[in-house]
Formats: sequence, C-alpha cells, structure tokens
Amino acid sequence: MLEFNKSFPEGFLWGGATAANQVEGAYKEGDKGLSVPDTFPGGKNRHKIIFNPNFNLEINKDKYFYPNQEGIDFYHRYKEDIAMFAEMGFKVYRMSIAWSRIFPKGDEIEPNEEGLAFYDRVFDELHKYGIEPVVTISHFEMPLYLVTEYGGWKNRELITFFERYSKVVFNRYKDIVKYWMTFNEINAGLVMPLYGLGILIKSEEDKYQTTFQAFHHQFIASALAVKAGHEIIPGSQIGTMIVYVPTYSYDSNPENVIFALKEEQLFNYFCGDVQVRGEYPSFIKQYFKEHNIELEIQEGDLETIKDGTVDYIGFSYYMSRTEKKSKTAIEVGAGNIIGGVKNPFLSVSDWGWEIDPMGLRISLNQLYDRYQKPLFIVENGLGAYDKVEEDGSINDDSRIEYLREHIKAMGEAIKDGVNLMGYTPWGCIDLVSNSTGEMSKRYGFIYVDKHDDGSGTLERKKKKSFFWYKSVIATNGEQL
Repeated sequence: MLEFNKSFPEGFLWGGATAANQVEGAYKEGDKGLSVPDTFPGGKNRHKIIFNPNFNLEINKDKYFYPNQEGIDFYHRYKEDIAMFAEMGFKVYRMSIAWSRIFPKGDEIEPNEEGLAFYDRVFDELHKYGIEPVVTISHFEMPLYLVTEYGGWKNRELITFFERYSKVVFNRYKDIVKYWMTFNEINAGLVMPLYGLGILIKSEEDKYQTTFQAFHHQFIASALAVKAGHEIIPGSQIGTMIVYVPTYSYDSNPENVIFALKEEQLFNYFCGDVQVRGEYPSFIKQYFKEHNIELEIQEGDLETIKDGTVDYIGFSYYMSRTEKKSKTAIEVGAGNIIGGVKNPFLSVSDWGWEIDPMGLRISLNQLYDRYQKPLFIVENGLGAYDKVEEDGSINDDSRIEYLREHIKAMGEAIKDGVNLMGYTPWGCIDLVSNSTGEMSKRYGFIYVDKHDDGSGTLERKKKKSFFWYKSVIATNGEQL
C-alpha cells in the first residue's frame, strides 16, 4: 500500500472521461454518417471478428447486435448526465466529437450544421455548471466512408480532410473549449490499426509498411491541427494522447531486459517522441530497416511535424506489462490493447487485466523525465461486474479501492516532482466497452440500466463510488 500525505495542487483538473462512439448512440440522427464503430458487433468475440482479414465493415443485424449504435443514449440524455457530473463536482469532462456528425462522409467541403449544433448544446450545458470540456477530436471514430472509399489513413488525402474538420471545430467552439487532444491513444494503431488508423490489414506482408505510412500521415495531420488550434484559439492547450503501459522485464536476464526495453520504446515512446519532440526517434531507424519500411515523406513533412508539437501529454493508464523474450502460452496475460506475461506480484480484474497502482507512479516519472511537459491522466479505471442490490444500491467497493490506490500513486508522483494537470477516470458513466462491446464490463460512478443484449431502461443510478469520488474532488484529493 502506498503512503500519501500531500495535497494535490490548487486548480487540479478532476473529472471523468467518455468517448462519443461509446455513449452517444443516435447513430442515424442529426444527419450523422456511419462511423467505423457503428459496424462493430458486440460480445467477447468482437476483436476476433473485426480483426479477421475477411471482416468487411458491413452491418448484418440478422447475425450481430451493434451496441455502439445506441450507446447509452447520451445524445438525448446529456443534460441528465452532465447534471450528475456536476453533482460529483467535476472541474472538467473529457469527451470527444464524433467526426461523422460534423462531416458525415468525411470528405465534404461544408460541415453538417445539425452535428455542430448538438455539441453547442453539450458545451453550453457543461459551462452552465462550470465544467470545462476537454475534447478529443478523433477518438477511435472516423467516418466509415473514409475507410471504405479512401483506405483510411494510408491515404494522404485524409490529412486535408482532418485539417478541415479540425479548423471547423476550432472556429465553432473557440470561445468555449480550451483543452483539446488530436487523436485518442494514437499508438494503439501499432496493434489495432482499424481503430485509430482506419486500416483493414489483409496480410502480414503489408502490415508494417501500411501502418507506418498511415502514422506518418496522421502525425502531419495532428501537427497541422495543433498549429491551426493555436492560431484560432490563442492560449489553447492541445495535447497528444497515448496508451501508456510501463514494461517490466520478467527477470534480470539481460536478454529479457533488452527485449522489454525494445518493446517499451516502440509502443510507449514512438508516437510520443514524434508529437512531443517533433521528430522521429533514433531507435525507429533500426526497426524500419528490420521490417523493410520505407516511408514516403514529401518535402516539408518533417518541418510541419517539427512546427506542430503538442502542449501536454494526455495518456491512459490501466495496467503494466511484463515481458520476456521467449514465452509459453500459459504465461501470457490479458490486457488493454497489449499484453505480456503474467506478473506473479499483481492481482487481476474481472477481465484479467493486472492491477498495478505503483505502475502509474512509475509511468508518471518516466513520461515526465523524458518529455518535461505537463501530464494529464485522461483514462484510468476498473472494468468490473456490478450488482444492483434489492434496495437499489450498488456497492462497488473494488472500484473505490482501485481508484484510491491509483490516486495515491498520483500524489506520490507529484511529490517526486511530476507536473500533473489532472485526472479524468475512464467511463465515469457506464458505457459500451471498446474491446468487447459489452455493457457488463462497467467502469462508471453512474450505473446505466442497459445490458449486453441491448435490453434495459437506460435509467441512471448512483453507485457507492459516486459519493466517494464526490468527496475526493471536494477535498482536492485529501479524503480518499
């Protein structure tokens, strides 16, 4: 157990986080276009289905249920939900804009006014309660048309489309949104290219070249968006957002140590180095050579990337990862996006993710030592089964314990000298799980009466953690 005896800094940004494609629903309302997640079936086999080379992004409701299409109906219930966020005392709410609400196909010249007006209403409601929005421009959601017709981010034309989209939302919301992030968990494209890069990998042969060329286009688009955001919204803060998974060597065998180091460099630092430092890291050159990757880099690309570095680093932290060079099937563990071998010193969640609060302190130190930029934990939480008792109460003590220990770790990292801006736990209200499409994998302080088969009233209920987190915010982290 970590010791903790220091207050968080004044003005610390406490709040919660969600994503448009997992909460909004209303997938055909307001002239919204289809997005990639609208085509994802629900259930524990979601990844087996969508990462199959034969997956074609078509909707077959006779065969599958598509939970993202309804989400938790935030589109119609946002006022109720935001009022509950305000009751907890949120200073900020990390959310995303659905690209396909603003540009239904993605390549239009003019935006969809109904989509823009929806976010006007959401932002107005947030400001009514004094809650600052923290907005991700693209959170694992892109217009389906950009994938089926353009091939996703492997197509350089998407740079133009994303820059246009970014400028539209910056101009529209310049007076009400200060905090932005360009792409959610951008490095997840290394292992799940369909989510962030919009790429369907059909064969192992084209995996590496296609993925890294798509990253290059995304880096340029992000840099252009940062530049535009700073020009349109003076004083705005625009960050990157990565999945951060500290990687431990299984033991002190140097073979395992160097293997863990190389895995950590690629997954944790490749995208961050480009977006924070403004240049490709030295270690990636050898990786490109080993995998026969030759990027098509046009004149001015590298200068654009250098000129569009971010102001802060947003990141998700759910677990650590333990690696060894040679592993057996019995040793392999589960995890968020990426796994390793089982760590004998850690317990696991209901979904097999290892629970490691000290890993968050390690992550904060590693990131701040490397970049010396403000950090923002924009996702962290425990996906777990929740039981509604006969009296209607939901006693999610395991979630409280998980969050308490991670907040203690944050406090210790602040004592270590880390500049930490804020904390927005993931799924502050129950939502559709990204990895499985389940509702039973719950993260929220607020229970939503919806189930894996789509049934339920969508009624909201406050869990025990709701009142606990309200106290945490009210005491600025003193009362845990």
